[in-house]
Amino acid sequence: MACLIKPLLLLPLSFWVYSTFLHDLWHTQNSSLTAPIIGGCHGGYGGSSARGGWWELASENSGVSAMHMFIFPNTDKAIMFDGIVFGKSQIQLPSATRILGRKIKTNADLWAHAVEFDIDSAAIRPLKILTDTWASAGGLSANGTFVLSGGWSDGQRTLRYLSGCSTCNWEEFTGALAGKRWYSTQQILSDGSFIVVGGRQMFNYEYVPNNGVSSKKNYQLPFLHETSDPEENNLYPFVFLSTDGNLFIFANNRSILLNPTINKIIRELPILPGGSRNYPSSAMSALLPIKLHDPNPNVIKAEVLICGGAKHEAANLASKGIFVDAKKDCGRIDITNPSATWQKVMMPSPRVMGDMLLLPTGDVLMINGAKKGIAGWGFADDPNTTPVLYKPENPKTRQFFELTATTIPRMSHSTSAVLPDGKILVAGSNPNYNYNFTDVKYPTELRVEKFYPPYLDPLLVSDRPFIISTFRGKTVNYGQYFVIEFKLKKLEVSLVHLKVTMYAPPFTTHGFSMGQRLLELAIEKLINIGPENFQVSVMAPPTATIAPPSYYLVFVVHSGVPSPGVWVQIR
Repeated sequence: MACLIKPLLLLPLSFWVYSTFLHDLWHTQNSSLTAPIIGGCHGGYGGSSARGGWWELASENSGVSAMHMFIFPNTDKAIMFDGIVFGKSQIQLPSATRILGRKIKTNADLWAHAVEFDIDSAAIRPLKILTDTWASAGGLSANGTFVLSGGWSDGQRTLRYLSGCSTCNWEEFTGALAGKRWYSTQQILSDGSFIVVGGRQMFNYEYVPNNGVSSKKNYQLPFLHETSDPEENNLYPFVFLSTDGNLFIFANNRSILLNPTINKIIRELPILPGGSRNYPSSAMSALLPIKLHDPNPNVIKAEVLICGGAKHEAANLASKGIFVDAKKDCGRIDITNPSATWQKVMMPSPRVMGDMLLLPTGDVLMINGAKKGIAGWGFADDPNTTPVLYKPENPKTRQFFELTATTIPRMSHSTSAVLPDGKILVAGSNPNYNYNFTDVKYPTELRVEKFYPPYLDPLLVSDRPFIISTFRGKTVNYGQYFVIEFKLKKLEVSLVHLKVTMYAPPFTTHGFSMGQRLLELAIEKLINIGPENFQVSVMAPPTATIAPPSYYLVFVVHSGVPSPGVWVQIR
């Protein structure tokens, strides 16, 4: 049974005062106002506060270590996997899928290294992987099929496909890629195709071919060679599709804009000083929410945020058992402004190999990772168990807020994901080669948690919208107005307190969430259609450059409290 920690009412305060505090979360960063919690439970859960959110133990055993994770649309399922090289997991394959026409020769023939995880019941279904997926890249295609590229050993040039049906399993095509893609990054483009950038000793990129076709060409990118140092520090480059159609590519401490139509570098951006930001010095990065309020803007602004990482020499020192403090700084830049420079701000604590997730509200969550060392096999220490909320619209002095800490270290090879109900699924952590549960400082972690951000506080239920409209089986066209009907326990709703966001859930591994995107849609009108019933008319993203074709979660957000999301396909 899951262990849930919930805040109680603060009896000395009126409901109005307390609710107002929650609405205006973090306006007083050092506020001492806290709420008591109900008891505790095994596993050390406890010590929550109303403003800091709370944690739930969702599962004691996920079967496999969640090095990679993504959420399937319309299924309430998360896919978690590591790689077949890691030996015995904690869940066996069904007998019908074990042998595959041959005798059992390896652990990979017997033990699953991928599972389908039910985010409601925590039930798991083992999935069969044939080629090694360790440190692969992936993304959700326009039709809802998950496409996974690369990996280790026999998986380096493999493409894999997984659909969301209850009996679906991986389809694999070896030799489909032109390059050996290990620690590379995959990004969906405006035409629905994928680009795969970099990888170990792969100073180039390629375009993912159609299913059943092999890629024939690598496009050389000397920038990747230039940014590789003796410890590499440029693997899993940060790649984002900008609102102007160019690709932002960040590696180590440098970044460029690449035009994927003509395969030329358009511009190099200023250096982000202070350290290395890519694997193994693994910082966090996200494309900040894209605002579409103006129906005809000249330029739709796109900003990138990069936080944490490690000093340039950290990897060399870690190999000698010396774990230096991770980076505490963040850099933020407008990649659509040719004269933009990095704007620096400091996090509350240092963090390396954490995850950066965009919340339905437009805020940013930083979670998992460590305070010392780098990513990899036992090269880090001092877990950073405290999530941090970053509010990009706040003044610099009030942008970061520490939330309730977990009791489970999430070190190298941990993952997280935003769920349709607004909770955060957290899993993984395995800084050991193979599954090791004893005699190591940070054992392989199979427990799965859910983090409840502060907007899910029960006292805010009157501000939580619930979408009535269903979009299952329907599509939304670019530039089209569409209507969302929702319920809210209010007599009136003001547009000042309302926004509608559209979220592309990412594929997350090694501290980077590939393909993640949040759009704040333009609202045409809002009408009251009955007691506590409302309709809001919003404009879909204008082009596929702004929102590549795929499945998105749509949220209605009222006074900073999001509704549960509904899936929408845009094309």
